[in-house]
Amino acid sequence: MTRNRRSARQAGARFERTVANYLAQQVDDRIDRKVRTGARDTGDITGVRHMGRRITIETKDYGGRLLPAQWVSEAHTEMGNDDALAGIVVAKRLAITDPGSQWVLMTLNDLVALLTGSRPDTDL
Repeated sequence: MTRNRRSARQAGARFERTVANYLAQQVDDRIDRKVRTGARDTGDITGVRHMGRRITIETKDYGGRLLPAQWVSEAHTEMGNDDALAGIVVAKRLAITDPGSQWVLMTLNDLVALLTGSRPDTDL
């Protein structure tokens, strides 16, 4: 079956719910899907925090190939919109249904921010 705009939106919403439920169960029960915020998107998942700072999570259930540069750039734009510590992407692995086995994409600066609680000065 070929994906169309509607089926892609539905798959994306299902994946957001799967990721939110998994993180709520494993990390903090206040984590949930975000309500759409319009032009100044702040990511797909709410309630994720580290060292008291918000973490922006952008989810991707894609039908083709990985687009890490594009997706991480999108997560960083949303991170800025949300004044968050880091922006990461959770990408659906094709044919893998286990939520804990999905890909997590981020820059090394995002990893440093998560490990230390502050963003490096070299972040672009």
